[in-house]
Amino acid sequence: MTSVLEALQGAQKIVVVTHVQPDGDAIGTSLGLAHALRGMGKQVDVAVDRGVPEYLRFLPGWEQVHAELSTGEWDVLISADSSDVERTGECGRYARAHSKFEINLDHHATNTQFGDIQIVVPEAVSASEVAYDMLTASGIPISPDAAKSLLTGLVTDTMGFRTSNVSPRTLQIAQDLMKHGASLTEITSRSLDTRSYDSLLVWREALTHLALDDGVIYTLVPFDVFRRLRVDPALDLSLSSFLVTVSEAMVSATFKELHDGRVELSLRSKLGFDVSQVAYKLGGGGHVQASGATIDGPLDDAVNRVLPLLKDVVRAGKLIVR
Repeated sequence: MTSVLEALQGAQKIVVVTHVQPDGDAIGTSLGLAHALRGMGKQVDVAVDRGVPEYLRFLPGWEQVHAELSTGEWDVLISADSSDVERTGECGRYARAHSKFEINLDHHATNTQFGDIQIVVPEAVSASEVAYDMLTASGIPISPDAAKSLLTGLVTDTMGFRTSNVSPRTLQIAQDLMKHGASLTEITSRSLDTRSYDSLLVWREALTHLALDDGVIYTLVPFDVFRRLRVDPALDLSLSSFLVTVSEAMVSATFKELHDGRVELSLRSKLGFDVSQVAYKLGGGGHVQASGATIDGPLDDAVNRVLPLLKDVVRAGKLIVR
């Protein structure tokens, strides 16, 4: 951690970027780092393509996150929660071309080890855990705003501390962040238990395509749904997380058609079933119980290609009840 601390102490201007279509861990980690580094007197920019999803706009400082970058020069770039440079999108591309030094902070096993310093911990439940460890090991104080952001990353990437990689230490970190001023009640309510009316309109349409096949429950969201409803296609649906709660299902999948005909695949599973292997095989990534990928369409072809792989996951797995 010494080299990391030296890099941060020697920097005046820092930019933090994360992956496209950001989730709670991506935004929580980015904002958590930004708040902590600003506490050191650093000038910090945060950027992600298209900005912060609506459901995460309760986090302090979200309105300062850039949805695009076209100006700026930085001493240090921190790439947070991104397994490869392509995942950081246009913001990452610009920031990388205009930064002198790069820190790669992540927890994905598929990380390509880019950057000048790699802080990649596959055993961590979230990038926010990696950021927490980096800050505490470096002696950088965690403000209430930083704690709230980091705890949001921890909560969302573990689906409320329900994933198989949650350990006693995960809960110890959460407890410490609560001591620093983060409210677990608020974060859980606003990041996991709140959704927009627009998302429910899309759910209504998607559920007309619902199917259950050999332990795999899945549905389709044609791009025309977003056009007809005049809803942003980048809307966070969280539909797969809902579908996997069905008692007869071990694995869930949502096939969302994008504007260019490709298909965004969101996968979830019950404890004992590993959907990450399917995501990796398809060029995506994620975790054992929550993964995703973007694949070629059209929708029907995508389903025919992916469904047999998910059935293999069901056959290979075994439900674990704790």
